[in-house]
Amino acid sequence: MRSSNTFHTSGSSPTEKPVFDFVVRDEGTIWLFNPQTPAAFEFLSECIQNDAQYFGPSLAVEHRYVYDLLIGLREHGLRAVRE
Repeated sequence: MRSSNTFHTSGSSPTEKPVFDFVVRDEGTIWLFNPQTPAAFEFLSECIQNDAQYFGPSLAVEHRYVYDLLIGLREHGLRAVRE
């Protein structure tokens, strides 16, 4: 039986939304890393110092440390997307 859904049969339809562990927002001198997955919350509890600053659920990071944090996320197999 042939499917009548052309997107499904062509393979060009995105079937799932990409999963990112963090959504990152540039707020100027501070960047906010908002955890989205259990792995992201685990990373924050295990790898980020206890005296880190948070804005709601988001980790607040000075702009000069953003690159290093992104490298650390990648090394732990985590993904971030800029909002």
